Amino acid sequence: MDWAKVPAKPTIDGEPSYEDIPHGLHNLEAPRWKADDVRRYAYWAVFAGAFGHTYGHNAVMQFHTEERGVGAYGCTRSWIDALNDDGAKQMVHLKNLFLSRPHNERTPDETAICGDPGYRYDRLFVNLGKSYLMAYTYTGRTITLRLGLFSGKRAAVWWFNPRTGESESAGVVDNEGTQEFVPPTVCVPGNDWVLVLDDVDQGFAAPGLPLLR
Repeated sequence: MDWAKVPAKPTIDGEPSYEDIPHGLHNLEAPRWKADDVRRYAYWAVFAGAFGHTYGHNAVMQFHTEERGVGAYGCTRSWIDALNDDGAKQMVHLKNLFLSRPHNERTPDETAICGDPGYRYDRLFVNLGKSYLMAYTYTGRTITLRLGLFSGKRAAVWWFNPRTGESESAGVVDNEGTQEFVPPTVCVPGNDWVLVLDDVDQGFAAPGLPLLR
């Protein structure tokens, strides 16, 4: 959503970088956008307020076949094979994550971030619901948050893996004051994680599982 407009307007990035396409498009020797990159664009966009995301792939967009040789932007892959590339398969995890919590009440809220939100790849994004909070880090950096912004005295802590769609519990904390959360893996670009904090009394299932209400 574009929250600067009244009323707020639905917003989407209609054409982010495509998986397996060269950076800048026309230099075929340039690095290619990989699953980590397209996943990062998707999570950044939706956490910033977009109502969804557009995924694209170099081979799929031109329905390229190997018999055609080299296609546009240096494509040699079969579009059918490309349907199973990692970035394509990982998009569903983003959908499942957001539908596992009350979705329509979710808004971007950087006021929960304590200190520097970060720059470029290290940037933190936070979404806040009435009974939960989500924070995305592309680099797997430590996340320090101001709590008490959603309902409940105690908060269940989860780490959601955007690469696999799986979640792991990290216990329960008091929903007050300032808390520091350390992701399960080392801090490096592409080791992205979503921190999910829930009002314990809501009884939510693990992030990514269907919302049962």
